[in-house]
Amino acid sequence: MSRLREMATPAGVLVSVFILIAGIALARGGDSYAIRLATLAGIQALLALGYQMVFGHAGALSLAQGALFGLGAYMAALVALSAGGSGWASLSLPAAMIAPALLAAIVGAVVLRLETHYFALATLALAQLIHLGAVNWESVSGGANGLSGIPTLALFGIDAARGWPMLLVTWGLVAVIALDTAWRRAGLRGAAQDLARDHPLAAASIGIDVARHRYVEFVAGAALAGLAGGLQAHVVGVVSPDGADLAVMIGCLTAVVVGGRTRVSGAILGAILLVHLPEWFRWLENRQLIAYGLATLLMVVLAPDGLASLFDRALNVFRPRRRAPPLPALTPSATLQPVTTGPTLRARHLSKSYGGVRAVDNVSLHLRPREALAVIGPNGSGKTTLLNLVTGIARPDSGTVTLDSLSIDRAPADVVARAGLARSFQTADLPATLSTLDAVAVGAHTRPDEMARAVAWRALQRLGLEGDAATPVGTLPAGRRRLVEIARALATRPWLLALDEPAAGLSSAERAALASALSRLVANGLGIIIVEHDLDFLARVCPRGICLDRGRVIAAAPFAALRRNADVRAAYIGDAR
Repeated sequence: MSRLREMATPAGVLVSVFILIAGIALARGGDSYAIRLATLAGIQALLALGYQMVFGHAGALSLAQGALFGLGAYMAALVALSAGGSGWASLSLPAAMIAPALLAAIVGAVVLRLETHYFALATLALAQLIHLGAVNWESVSGGANGLSGIPTLALFGIDAARGWPMLLVTWGLVAVIALDTAWRRAGLRGAAQDLARDHPLAAASIGIDVARHRYVEFVAGAALAGLAGGLQAHVVGVVSPDGADLAVMIGCLTAVVVGGRTRVSGAILGAILLVHLPEWFRWLENRQLIAYGLATLLMVVLAPDGLASLFDRALNVFRPRRRAPPLPALTPSATLQPVTTGPTLRARHLSKSYGGVRAVDNVSLHLRPREALAVIGPNGSGKTTLLNLVTGIARPDSGTVTLDSLSIDRAPADVVARAGLARSFQTADLPATLSTLDAVAVGAHTRPDEMARAVAWRALQRLGLEGDAATPVGTLPAGRRRLVEIARALATRPWLLALDEPAAGLSSAERAALASALSRLVANGLGIIIVEHDLDFLARVCPRGICLDRGRVIAAAPFAALRRNADVRAAYIGDAR
């Protein structure tokens, strides 16, 4: 029920009402042209929903969605034309989905390893190859003339005739896809997807498989593009290379950006506007493209987060303010239980170079449950790189990292996190709009939402943050956000915890409270490795430590002795006395 409430946003309700009213108007007096436009708007909505998966949910700027739409159209046309009037024609839409999805599955395994503009350029190259194939493979695609005479779909033995039946099928598919997407995006699952999109390293550190998420969304988006292309082929009756060129991609991108790249209702709204705005401006004749461009620019300026978000903000003014939800009640299964036994972390002879710089040079360490290890050293000594190596963020050039018998030196960071080794970063990567409770609960997103929030509440209690549970993370001071990140790591219920400068930005009282909280965690069985510059803070938590200088361990001893070591004082403090 709570997930249904989260799906029912004001913009979503508005779009649903708009579609219902438009459907009634068409039923009472819509002509064939109006029905055709409404059907094409539904097809564009499917295309936009698919692209939203790639661009909005996975954060990958693909420029191949339009070409995959064209590929789906060609596949549907070829199957329908080859089958003639036989029953095989019913396979045209499955073929339209499978071909782009299969291509995306093959290509995505390679191109999704690329980042930012490199990924965009790779997908643009894929789009150009598809377009060139459509133009030049004349024996199959018909060349520049394309394929014509594509039959309409037979639905339940009734010829769709590109009219009401096709309209109902198209918008029925839009409704199914929209509801499924909204369901998967509701609650903490959607928050975890947003974290994977915006802060992939932070997401991996709490066990989210970012690469798998991007791959699944890329393939699913391609399948929806193919489905939309197949429907377009049956509605229009003609397929040509124009259906796979860059103009289709630009229209798809425009619909998603104008409507809202992460909002299901936004994708649908953007698609409706994309199809109907040129019709509304037709009276301007040769000036309609100028008006269309100005209208699009105005929408982007006035609603940079999309029209769906703009409508939500406007409609929320008239909605009664919701009461804050009650804080979760703890259950025995939801609390953070003391650790009884856990794996031992062993790093042996780790080395890592970046170019000609030896960041870590032959470093070994071990950490057991109920132990706290300090890692100190001057700036640039390799402390953060060492944490990256033991938590899977980076791979060593040589050496091994194990959790008991499990080798993790070549494992991705999300696998390391799921094995029980969580971490925090120097800069806390947290979603600014979430409440503190939900931001922490994302660490337990694999559990039902209520249980995840109960786990998060207990983690906040352990760090003295329960008073901030309902506060948006973006309004917290930097030091408090750092504590929230540590609480999120605790919500994964790890065996071992790696903290990178956890006391930075905290007041003296907050540092003392954090030191006490970490000491209690160690006493309860957690193993902690801490990189920190505040030696007094470390002395309260860590009985032993190591000091790095230029990537090498220059001292390893009980912490009190480490502070007195002459080499440490020379390297770390600059005083050799």
